[in-house]
Amino acid sequence: MPVQSRDVFCVSADGLQLHARETVPANPRPDADTLPVLCLPGLTRTTADFDALAQALASDAQAPRRVVAVDYRGRGLSGHDANVANYAVPVEMGDVLAIAAHLGIDRAIVVGTSRGGLIAMTMAATGSPLLAGVVLNDIGPVLEMAGLLRIKGYVGERPQPLSWADAAHGIKEMFGRDFPSLGDDDWRAWAQRSWREHDGRFTQTYDPALAQTLAGLDPQTPLPALWEAFDALRPHPLMLVHGGLSDLLSHDTVRAVAARRPDLDLVTVADQGHAPLLGDRPSQSRIAAFCARCDRIAAGAA
Repeated sequence: MPVQSRDVFCVSADGLQLHARETVPANPRPDADTLPVLCLPGLTRTTADFDALAQALASDAQAPRRVVAVDYRGRGLSGHDANVANYAVPVEMGDVLAIAAHLGIDRAIVVGTSRGGLIAMTMAATGSPLLAGVVLNDIGPVLEMAGLLRIKGYVGERPQPLSWADAAHGIKEMFGRDFPSLGDDDWRAWAQRSWREHDGRFTQTYDPALAQTLAGLDPQTPLPALWEAFDALRPHPLMLVHGGLSDLLSHDTVRAVAARRPDLDLVTVADQGHAPLLGDRPSQSRIAAFCARCDRIAAGAA
């Protein structure tokens, strides 16, 4: 089924330009009653991370649906914030809600990768009526210090690559151990989601000042567990996508989450680390099936 995509821009509550990428079926079925999907990326990531998933969900033969991926402030095509303190989950949640309101979305299935999952849990904790279901992509209430320190180590100003081949090599150097099955084309595609090139000059797709938000991260002061926020998801259908090689979300935490939520839809991507790329057909099919389940639950509650 053909789809069409467009860039959407609106303004945050404090006046920054915000960007989202909307993908919809080109010929939507008039009888379709499907929930939209709102995709929230990781700390330094952009809407581009969800291009493949958006194409798959919008073109699904059984239940084609609207998909909106968000650039938080300081990422992608959204404006950078001069106040680094605003690169924070509560403020970014406000950006997400502003984009949803601009697009007339009052109920959605949220797919949250890493930082996006923290935003989804914060939405639940604040009682947001937006949530109709949540997919947590390699994120949970307990974050492993090893993974946090690795992220801290690569966020910020990085050496400018000399070419796309050089950029792909740099991405592979950072993430090759965690994604051993990726090939050369995959690494180049990842590089193109991480850098922009204009007249031979490369720039990162996020504000390097984001590194300042991790400055206080210290092995001696682990982050508090977020079980209260996680438990706020209890009224909502929940899926967890776990990278089998993840150093941020441990197998012990996954087991604890599953024990707390017997209804959990759990998917493990065995050969990927933090965070699964959601570009493979099995993961996309499971997410599509979960979305269909959310549709049925929402219809039953109406």
